Amino acid sequence: MAAYMPQTENPSPAIYIPREWSDAADSIAYDSNTSPPPIAFICGAKNCGKTTFSRHLVNVLLQRYKKVVYLDTDVGQPEFTAPGFLSLTVVDTLTPDLTIPCLKTPKRCYFFGDVSSKRDPTAYLKYITTLYDYYRKEYYMFNESEIPGQTELPLIVNTPGWVKGIGYDILVDMLKYITPTYVVKINISFEKKNLPAGAFWLDNFEGVDVNLIEISSARQDSFNRSVLVQKDARLLRDLRIMAYFRQCFPSDLNITIIKELAQALGAHPPYQVPISSVKIRHLYCQVPSSEIFYSLNATIVGLAISSDASENLPHCVGLGIVRGIDTLKGLLYVITPVPPGILEKVDLFLQGFIQIPTCLLQVQGCMSPYVSANVLPTS
Repeated sequence: MAAYMPQTENPSPAIYIPREWSDAADSIAYDSNTSPPPIAFICGAKNCGKTTFSRHLVNVLLQRYKKVVYLDTDVGQPEFTAPGFLSLTVVDTLTPDLTIPCLKTPKRCYFFGDVSSKRDPTAYLKYITTLYDYYRKEYYMFNESEIPGQTELPLIVNTPGWVKGIGYDILVDMLKYITPTYVVKINISFEKKNLPAGAFWLDNFEGVDVNLIEISSARQDSFNRSVLVQKDARLLRDLRIMAYFRQCFPSDLNITIIKELAQALGAHPPYQVPISSVKIRHLYCQVPSSEIFYSLNATIVGLAISSDASENLPHCVGLGIVRGIDTLKGLLYVITPVPPGILEKVDLFLQGFIQIPTCLLQVQGCMSPYVSANVLPTS
Protein backbone atom coordinates (compact mmCIF):
# COMPACT_ATOMS: atom_id res chain seq x y z
CA MET A 1 0.00 0.00 0.00
CA ALA A 2 1.59 3.24 -1.09
CA ALA A 3 -0.95 5.93 -0.30
CA TYR A 4 -1.78 7.10 3.21
CA MET A 5 -4.41 9.79 2.71
CA PRO A 6 -8.04 8.91 1.98
CA GLN A 7 -7.95 11.23 -1.03
CA THR A 8 -5.24 9.11 -2.65
CA GLU A 9 -7.05 5.81 -2.39
CA ASN A 10 -8.85 4.39 -5.38
CA PRO A 11 -11.92 6.59 -5.71
CA SER A 12 -14.99 4.95 -4.21
CA PRO A 13 -18.15 4.61 -6.32
CA ALA A 14 -20.13 7.83 -6.62
CA ILE A 15 -22.31 8.42 -3.59
CA TYR A 16 -25.96 8.00 -4.48
CA ILE A 17 -28.40 9.88 -2.29
CA PRO A 18 -31.80 8.18 -2.74
CA ARG A 19 -35.03 10.17 -2.65
CA GLU A 20 -35.85 8.61 0.71
CA TRP A 21 -32.65 10.08 2.20
CA SER A 22 -33.25 13.50 0.67
CA ASP A 23 -36.80 13.59 2.00
CA ALA A 24 -35.59 12.62 5.48
CA ALA A 25 -32.93 15.34 5.51
CA ASP A 26 -35.34 17.96 4.18
CA SER A 27 -37.90 16.99 6.82
CA ILE A 28 -35.37 17.54 9.61
CA ALA A 29 -34.14 20.83 8.18
CA TYR A 30 -37.40 22.44 7.08
CA ASP A 31 -40.27 20.79 8.96
CA SER A 32 -39.00 22.05 12.31
CA ASN A 33 -38.81 25.42 14.03
CA THR A 34 -35.60 27.41 13.94
CA SER A 35 -35.96 27.92 17.70
CA PRO A 36 -35.30 25.56 19.23
CA PRO A 37 -33.36 24.04 16.32
CA PRO A 38 -33.58 20.31 15.51
CA ILE A 39 -31.49 17.68 17.28
CA ALA A 40 -31.02 14.70 14.96
CA PHE A 41 -29.75 11.35 16.24
CA ILE A 42 -28.46 8.97 13.52
CA CYS A 43 -28.27 5.24 14.30
CA GLY A 44 -28.08 1.83 12.63
CA ALA A 45 -25.89 -1.22 12.10
CA LYS A 46 -22.23 -1.04 11.12
CA ASN A 47 -21.48 0.27 7.63
CA CYS A 48 -25.14 1.00 6.80
CA GLY A 49 -24.41 4.61 5.81
CA LYS A 50 -24.76 6.62 9.04
CA THR A 51 -21.74 8.82 8.37
CA THR A 52 -22.71 9.45 4.73
CA PHE A 53 -26.24 10.41 5.74
CA SER A 54 -24.86 12.64 8.50
CA ARG A 55 -22.61 14.44 6.00
CA HIS A 56 -25.56 14.90 3.67
CA LEU A 57 -27.70 16.20 6.53
CA VAL A 58 -24.98 18.71 7.49
CA ASN A 59 -25.05 20.09 3.94
CA VAL A 60 -28.85 20.36 3.95
CA LEU A 61 -28.95 22.06 7.37
CA LEU A 62 -26.28 24.55 6.26
CA GLN A 63 -28.73 25.81 3.66
CA ARG A 64 -30.96 27.03 6.49
CA TYR A 65 -28.48 27.64 9.32
CA LYS A 66 -25.10 29.37 9.19
CA LYS A 67 -23.53 26.64 11.32
CA VAL A 68 -24.26 23.06 12.45
CA VAL A 69 -22.98 21.34 15.59
CA TYR A 70 -21.78 17.75 15.22
CA LEU A 71 -21.50 15.40 18.22
CA ASP A 72 -19.33 12.45 17.19
CA THR A 73 -19.66 9.39 19.40
CA ASP A 74 -17.91 6.90 17.08
CA VAL A 75 -14.45 6.52 18.64
CA GLY A 76 -13.41 3.94 16.03
CA GLN A 77 -14.15 5.98 12.89
CA PRO A 78 -14.82 9.57 13.95
CA GLU A 79 -15.75 12.16 11.36
CA PHE A 80 -13.55 15.15 12.20
CA THR A 81 -10.82 13.82 14.51
CA ALA A 82 -8.31 11.02 14.76
CA PRO A 83 -9.56 7.71 16.28
CA GLY A 84 -10.04 7.52 20.04
CA PHE A 85 -11.81 10.87 20.47
CA LEU A 86 -15.29 11.97 21.45
CA SER A 87 -15.85 15.47 20.16
CA LEU A 88 -18.21 18.36 19.57
CA THR A 89 -17.46 20.27 16.36
CA VAL A 90 -19.08 23.34 14.80
CA VAL A 91 -19.29 23.02 11.00
CA ASP A 92 -19.75 26.10 8.84
CA THR A 93 -18.80 24.91 5.34
CA LEU A 94 -20.43 22.49 2.93
CA THR A 95 -18.82 19.12 2.24
CA PRO A 96 -18.57 18.89 -1.57
CA ASP A 97 -17.45 15.25 -1.64
CA LEU A 98 -19.37 12.95 0.73
CA THR A 99 -16.77 10.19 0.26
CA ILE A 100 -13.87 12.10 1.84
CA PRO A 101 -13.62 12.73 5.60
CA CYS A 102 -11.90 15.91 6.72
CA LEU A 103 -10.12 16.86 9.93
CA LYS A 104 -11.44 19.82 11.91
CA THR A 105 -10.62 21.36 15.27
CA PRO A 106 -13.44 20.56 17.73
CA LYS A 107 -14.93 23.07 20.14
CA ARG A 108 -14.69 20.48 22.91
CA CYS A 109 -12.91 17.15 22.80
CA TYR A 110 -12.15 14.21 25.11
CA PHE A 111 -9.62 11.43 24.61
CA PHE A 112 -11.26 8.06 25.20
CA GLY A 113 -8.12 6.24 24.12
CA ASP A 114 -9.64 3.22 22.39
CA VAL A 115 -11.62 2.39 19.26
CA SER A 116 -14.63 0.81 20.99
CA SER A 117 -16.84 1.93 23.86
CA LYS A 118 -16.71 -1.57 25.35
CA ARG A 119 -13.37 -0.70 26.95
CA ASP A 120 -15.19 1.48 29.51
CA PRO A 121 -18.92 2.09 28.82
CA THR A 122 -19.35 4.22 31.95
CA ALA A 123 -16.58 6.67 31.02
CA TYR A 124 -17.77 6.67 27.41
CA LEU A 125 -21.28 7.75 28.41
CA LYS A 126 -19.89 10.35 30.83
CA TYR A 127 -17.90 11.99 28.04
CA ILE A 128 -20.95 12.04 25.75
CA THR A 129 -23.32 13.50 28.32
CA THR A 130 -20.74 16.16 29.22
CA LEU A 131 -20.34 17.11 25.55
CA TYR A 132 -24.11 17.27 25.13
CA ASP A 133 -24.45 19.44 28.23
CA TYR A 134 -21.84 21.78 26.73
CA TYR A 135 -23.90 21.98 23.53
CA ARG A 136 -27.06 22.81 25.49
CA LYS A 137 -25.24 25.55 27.36
CA GLU A 138 -23.45 27.15 24.40
CA TYR A 139 -25.70 26.57 21.39
CA TYR A 140 -29.22 25.60 22.45
CA MET A 141 -32.01 27.48 24.25
CA PHE A 142 -29.81 29.96 26.06
CA ASN A 143 -30.75 33.45 27.16
CA GLU A 144 -29.84 35.73 24.25
CA SER A 145 -29.58 38.72 26.58
CA GLU A 146 -26.75 36.95 28.40
CA ILE A 147 -24.92 35.96 25.18
CA PRO A 148 -25.50 38.77 22.65
CA GLY A 149 -24.88 37.84 19.03
CA GLN A 150 -25.01 34.10 19.72
CA THR A 151 -27.56 32.04 17.78
CA GLU A 152 -29.05 28.64 18.43
CA LEU A 153 -27.62 25.86 16.27
CA PRO A 154 -28.93 22.43 15.21
CA LEU A 155 -27.17 19.29 16.39
CA ILE A 156 -26.34 16.04 14.60
CA VAL A 157 -25.37 13.05 16.72
CA ASN A 158 -23.45 10.40 14.79
CA THR A 159 -23.24 7.00 16.51
CA PRO A 160 -21.18 3.80 16.18
CA GLY A 161 -22.61 0.68 14.59
CA TRP A 162 -22.45 -1.48 17.72
CA VAL A 163 -26.19 -2.02 18.20
CA LYS A 164 -26.33 -5.38 19.98
CA GLY A 165 -25.68 -6.39 23.59
CA ILE A 166 -23.92 -3.71 25.63
CA GLY A 167 -23.73 -1.54 22.52
CA TYR A 168 -27.52 -1.50 22.37
CA ASP A 169 -27.77 -0.57 26.06
CA ILE A 170 -25.33 2.31 25.54
CA LEU A 171 -27.34 3.55 22.56
CA VAL A 172 -30.57 3.51 24.59
CA ASP A 173 -28.88 5.45 27.42
CA MET A 174 -27.66 8.03 24.92
CA LEU A 175 -31.13 8.45 23.42
CA LYS A 176 -32.78 8.82 26.81
CA TYR A 177 -30.29 11.48 27.91
CA ILE A 178 -30.20 13.51 24.69
CA THR A 179 -33.94 13.21 23.91
CA PRO A 180 -33.48 14.19 20.26
CA THR A 181 -36.26 15.80 18.26
CA TYR A 182 -35.51 13.46 15.34
CA VAL A 183 -34.20 9.89 15.35
CA VAL A 184 -33.05 8.55 11.99
CA LYS A 185 -32.80 4.76 11.94
CA ILE A 186 -31.06 3.26 8.90
CA ASN A 187 -32.11 -0.30 8.14
CA ILE A 188 -30.67 -3.03 5.94
CA SER A 189 -32.35 -6.12 4.48
CA PHE A 190 -30.72 -8.47 6.99
CA GLU A 191 -33.26 -7.90 9.78
CA LYS A 192 -31.20 -9.50 12.55
CA LYS A 193 -28.59 -6.76 12.25
CA ASN A 194 -31.13 -3.94 12.54
CA LEU A 195 -32.28 -2.12 15.64
CA PRO A 196 -35.74 -3.07 16.97
CA ALA A 197 -38.74 -1.57 15.23
CA GLY A 198 -40.35 1.62 16.45
CA ALA A 199 -39.17 3.89 19.26
CA PHE A 200 -37.19 1.10 20.88
CA TRP A 201 -35.55 3.34 23.50
CA LEU A 202 -38.81 4.44 25.13
CA ASP A 203 -40.44 2.49 27.95
CA ASN A 204 -43.85 3.73 26.85
CA PHE A 205 -45.16 6.05 24.17
CA GLU A 206 -47.61 8.12 26.19
CA GLY A 207 -47.07 11.85 26.07
CA VAL A 208 -43.89 11.58 23.98
CA ASP A 209 -43.63 13.34 20.65
CA VAL A 210 -41.29 11.09 18.69
CA ASN A 211 -40.13 12.03 15.20
CA LEU A 212 -38.80 8.64 14.14
CA ILE A 213 -37.60 8.42 10.55
CA GLU A 214 -36.73 4.96 9.24
CA ILE A 215 -34.81 4.76 5.97
CA SER A 216 -33.00 2.02 4.07
CA SER A 217 -29.31 1.85 3.35
CA ALA A 218 -28.41 3.56 0.08
CA ARG A 219 -26.33 0.62 -1.12
CA GLN A 220 -28.40 -2.13 -2.72
CA ASP A 221 -27.70 -5.43 -4.45
CA SER A 222 -29.10 -6.61 -7.79
CA PHE A 223 -32.37 -7.53 -6.04
CA ASN A 224 -32.74 -3.99 -4.62
CA ARG A 225 -31.97 -5.22 -1.12
CA SER A 226 -30.10 -2.88 1.23
CA VAL A 227 -26.64 -4.24 1.93
CA LEU A 228 -23.74 -3.42 4.20
CA VAL A 229 -20.68 -1.73 2.74
CA GLN A 230 -17.67 -3.71 3.96
CA LYS A 231 -14.80 -1.53 5.12
CA ASP A 232 -11.32 -2.27 6.40
CA ALA A 233 -11.73 -0.55 9.77
CA ARG A 234 -8.07 -0.88 10.79
CA LEU A 235 -6.87 0.59 7.49
CA LEU A 236 -9.27 3.50 7.78
CA ARG A 237 -8.06 4.20 11.33
CA ASP A 238 -4.42 4.09 10.22
CA LEU A 239 -5.16 6.44 7.32
CA ARG A 240 -6.85 8.85 9.71
CA ILE A 241 -3.93 8.82 12.16
CA MET A 242 -1.44 9.42 9.33
CA ALA A 243 -3.59 12.23 7.94
CA TYR A 244 -3.60 13.77 11.41
CA PHE A 245 0.19 13.78 11.76
CA ARG A 246 0.56 14.94 8.16
CA GLN A 247 -0.63 18.27 9.59
CA CYS A 248 2.83 18.68 11.16
CA PHE A 249 4.00 19.82 7.73
CA PRO A 250 2.95 22.56 5.28
CA SER A 251 0.19 21.50 2.93
CA ASP A 252 2.33 22.31 -0.10
CA LEU A 253 5.11 19.93 1.00
CA ASN A 254 5.16 16.97 -1.37
CA ILE A 255 4.19 14.04 0.88
CA THR A 256 2.02 11.55 -0.96
CA ILE A 257 3.19 8.09 0.11
CA ILE A 258 3.79 6.37 3.43
CA LYS A 259 7.58 6.28 3.00
CA GLU A 260 7.70 10.05 2.52
CA LEU A 261 5.56 10.63 5.60
CA ALA A 262 7.68 8.22 7.70
CA GLN A 263 10.87 9.97 6.62
CA ALA A 264 9.41 13.41 7.24
CA LEU A 265 8.25 12.48 10.74
CA GLY A 266 11.60 10.85 11.51
CA ALA A 267 13.43 14.05 10.54
CA HIS A 268 10.93 16.44 12.12
CA PRO A 269 12.33 18.36 15.12
CA PRO A 270 10.29 17.33 18.16
CA TYR A 271 9.08 19.60 20.93
CA GLN A 272 11.00 19.30 24.20
CA VAL A 273 8.58 18.87 27.06
CA PRO A 274 9.98 18.95 30.62
CA ILE A 275 8.95 15.79 32.44
CA SER A 276 8.28 17.90 35.53
CA SER A 277 5.65 19.94 33.69
CA VAL A 278 3.29 17.07 32.84
CA LYS A 279 1.51 14.25 34.58
CA ILE A 280 1.15 10.87 32.90
CA ARG A 281 -2.12 8.99 33.17
CA HIS A 282 -2.60 5.46 31.87
CA LEU A 283 -6.29 5.16 31.10
CA TYR A 284 -6.81 1.40 31.20
CA CYS A 285 -3.91 -0.18 33.03
CA GLN A 286 -1.60 0.29 36.00
CA VAL A 287 2.09 0.70 35.22
CA PRO A 288 4.83 0.45 37.89
CA SER A 289 6.65 3.75 38.38
CA SER A 290 9.90 2.14 37.24
CA GLU A 291 8.31 1.24 33.88
CA ILE A 292 6.40 4.42 33.09
CA PHE A 293 8.88 5.82 30.61
CA TYR A 294 9.37 2.46 28.92
CA SER A 295 5.62 2.22 28.40
CA LEU A 296 5.43 5.78 27.11
CA ASN A 297 8.23 5.72 24.54
CA ALA A 298 7.21 5.27 20.90
CA THR A 299 3.50 5.62 21.67
CA ILE A 300 0.66 7.96 20.78
CA VAL A 301 -0.69 10.00 23.68
CA GLY A 302 -3.59 12.35 24.14
CA LEU A 303 -2.41 15.87 24.96
CA ALA A 304 -4.75 17.20 27.62
CA ILE A 305 -5.34 20.16 29.87
CA SER A 306 -6.38 19.35 33.41
CA SER A 307 -9.85 20.43 34.45
CA ASP A 308 -10.67 22.02 37.77
CA ALA A 309 -14.30 20.99 37.39
CA SER A 310 -15.78 18.38 39.67
CA GLU A 311 -16.16 15.80 36.91
CA ASN A 312 -12.37 15.78 36.43
CA LEU A 313 -12.60 15.32 32.67
CA PRO A 314 -9.47 16.81 31.07
CA HIS A 315 -10.03 18.59 27.77
CA CYS A 316 -7.89 17.13 25.00
CA VAL A 317 -6.27 19.35 22.38
CA GLY A 318 -4.77 16.69 20.11
CA LEU A 319 -2.41 13.76 19.77
CA GLY A 320 1.35 13.48 20.10
CA ILE A 321 3.95 10.84 19.29
CA VAL A 322 6.46 10.37 22.10
CA ARG A 323 9.57 10.19 19.92
CA GLY A 324 12.04 9.70 22.77
CA ILE A 325 12.72 10.32 26.45
CA ASP A 326 15.85 11.64 28.15
CA THR A 327 15.54 11.08 31.88
CA LEU A 328 18.95 12.66 32.59
CA LYS A 329 17.84 15.96 31.09
CA GLY A 330 14.27 15.39 32.24
CA LEU A 331 12.79 15.83 28.78
CA LEU A 332 10.12 14.19 26.66
CA TYR A 333 10.48 14.58 22.89
CA VAL A 334 7.06 14.90 21.28
CA ILE A 335 5.90 15.26 17.67
CA THR A 336 2.51 16.91 17.26
CA PRO A 337 0.67 19.30 14.93
CA VAL A 338 -0.78 21.12 17.97
CA PRO A 339 0.34 24.79 17.81
CA PRO A 340 2.95 25.84 20.41
CA GLY A 341 0.60 28.36 22.03
CA ILE A 342 -1.87 25.60 22.85
CA LEU A 343 0.81 23.01 23.61
CA GLU A 344 2.13 25.26 26.38
CA LYS A 345 -1.12 24.71 28.27
CA VAL A 346 -0.87 20.90 28.14
CA ASP A 347 -0.09 19.44 31.54
CA LEU A 348 -1.35 15.88 31.14
CA PHE A 349 -0.41 12.99 28.83
CA LEU A 350 -3.14 10.37 28.43
CA GLN A 351 -2.05 6.93 27.25
CA GLY A 352 -4.66 4.54 25.90
CA PHE A 353 -4.57 1.99 23.10
CA ILE A 354 -4.25 4.22 20.02
CA GLN A 355 -1.10 2.98 18.31
CA ILE A 356 1.33 4.29 15.72
CA PRO A 357 0.35 2.64 12.40
CA THR A 358 2.59 -0.35 11.79
CA CYS A 359 3.12 0.72 8.19
CA LEU A 360 4.92 3.85 9.46
CA LEU A 361 7.35 1.71 11.45
CA GLN A 362 8.11 -0.80 8.72
CA VAL A 363 9.00 1.38 5.76
CA GLN A 364 11.73 -0.33 3.77
CA GLY A 365 14.95 1.67 3.75
CA CYS A 366 13.77 3.99 6.50
CA MET A 367 15.13 3.59 10.03
CA SER A 368 12.32 4.63 12.30
CA PRO A 369 13.40 6.58 15.40
CA TYR A 370 10.44 5.23 17.34
CA VAL A 371 11.82 1.70 17.59
CA SER A 372 15.19 2.63 19.09
CA ALA A 373 16.25 1.66 22.60
CA ASN A 374 17.02 5.20 23.71
CA VAL A 375 15.11 5.14 26.97
CA LEU A 376 17.12 5.47 30.15
CA PRO A 377 16.00 3.67 33.30
CA THR A 378 14.29 5.78 35.94
CA SER A 379 15.68 6.10 39.38
